[in-house]
Amino acid sequence: MIQKVVKKRHLKNQDSVREDLAYWLSKRPEERIAAVEHLRRQYFGDSARLQRVARVIQRPKSQICNLAEEIVGADPNNRE
Repeated sequence: MIQKVVKKRHLKNQDSVREDLAYWLSKRPEERIAAVEHLRRQYFGDSARLQRVARVIQRPKSQICNLAEEIVGADPNNRE
């Protein structure tokens, strides 16, 4: 049977950061990816992929665009 090992440490302790880094660098890339995948499944569920999120943000026109519009008579961002 595998025994559970728990170590409590302060987050600001640089030695623990170095130990964590050394631990993960000692693992093969496949093991590291498997660990990340395990954490991803715990957080996001069993979905095969992460969801894509897209947002369209309407930004106000800049003063330069307004000035160019006055000079040219057209919206410089409108590329028809």
